[in-house]
Amino acid sequence: MKAPINAGDLRHRVTIESPARTADEAGGATIDWQSVAEVWAAIWSRSAGEFFSADRIAGIATHDIWIRHRSDVTPDMRIRCGNRVFAILGAIDVDDRGRWLKCPSEERDL
Repeated sequence: MKAPINAGDLRHRVTIESPARTADEAGGATIDWQSVAEVWAAIWSRSAGEFFSADRIAGIATHDIWIRHRSDVTPDMRIRCGNRVFAILGAIDVDDRGRWLKCPSEERDL
């Protein structure tokens, strides 16, 4: 399967972030996000909707984010583009050739 993307589609400078657990003084932990890499990406919207959560309506949008292939991207990471944050749902090597990585993602609380 040929990936439907070209190098010219990579118009967004994004930061890939990884969670880091830090113990707090109360015996719990907090999650801090650490930058893994800055890369160029194509961000394609797929769908948007609303849901009711904690006595309020919240928004959610799904996107496909394409980057050049990296073997270190996992679904527990996120992608930041300016003040927008995308939770990575998967990391797919679409053509199994190590050229492109498709990351289905969710942008929440819009």
